[in-house]
Amino acid sequence: MSTDMWVGSWRPHKARGPIAAFYNSPGPKYALPGATGIQFHDPRKYKAPAFSFGTRHCSYSTDCSPGPGYLVQPNIIRTGKDGTPIYSLYGRPKDLNLFRTPGPGRYSPEKSGKSAHYSAPAYSLSARSKGFRNDQTPGPAAYILPSVLGPRTVNKTSAPNFILTGRSKIGSFHEDLQKTPGPGTYRVIDPCAYKYKPPHYSITGRNSMPGDTTRKPGPGAHSPERVTIASGKAPVYSFGIRHSEYMAPLIVDVLD
Repeated sequence: MSTDMWVGSWRPHKARGPIAAFYNSPGPKYALPGATGIQFHDPRKYKAPAFSFGTRHCSYSTDCSPGPGYLVQPNIIRTGKDGTPIYSLYGRPKDLNLFRTPGPGRYSPEKSGKSAHYSAPAYSLSARSKGFRNDQTPGPAAYILPSVLGPRTVNKTSAPNFILTGRSKIGSFHEDLQKTPGPGTYRVIDPCAYKYKPPHYSITGRNSMPGDTTRKPGPGAHSPERVTIASGKAPVYSFGIRHSEYMAPLIVDVLD
C-alpha cells in the first residue's frame, strides 16, 4: 500500500472504547415518554384534567348478570380448567344381542288356518244390524185430519163464532187522554214542614230503681241451737279408725 494517500503524520489506530456512532439505534424519541395526551404521559410533567364522552348505558334488565347465585366451579382457574384428570365409574355395557334365527319348534303349522288347508264352511248367529230399512213409510196413525169444529176449518163451512175478551183501555169511557196523574199519585207532606211544629212525646219503658239484687238469708236459714261460742259445750266423742299393723307399739317401761 502506497504512502502517498495519507496526509500528515497521523495514522489510524484501534479505538480505546466503544463509539456510539458505530451502533444503529432508533434515536432519542423513544427514550422519554410524551408530554401530551392521556396514555403514556410523562409523570414528571404537569398533566391537565382530561374528560371523555361516555357511552349510553343499556337499560336495566333482570338477566344482565348471573347474580350472587352464580357459583364458579373450584376446578376453574384464570386460564381455564386446572387440567387434573377426572375419572368416573360406569356400569359394564350390555352385550349386543345378535339376531337369533328361530328353530323348527318355534313354528305352529296347525294354527295356520284356512290359508294352508281346506276347511268346512262355518256359520255364526249375530244380532240384527241397524242398517237401512225399507219400511220407512209413515203408518196410518201418522196422519192428522183437520178439525171440523171451531172457526179454523179447512174444507167445511163454519158458523159465526163470538169470543169474550177483556175490557180494553183504548177507546173506552175511562181512557185517560191527557195522561195526568191522579190525587193519589202525590205524597202528602207533613204539615210540620211548613207550619208550627207542636211538641212531641214518646212512650218509653218503665225504669226500675237501682238496688241490691243479691239474695239475703231469711229467719229460717239461721240455727241458734248450734252456736257454742256463747254457751258451754258437752264433750263429744267419735269412733276412730284401726291403725296399721305395721306401726311400732309405744314402749313405756324400759329395763335398765
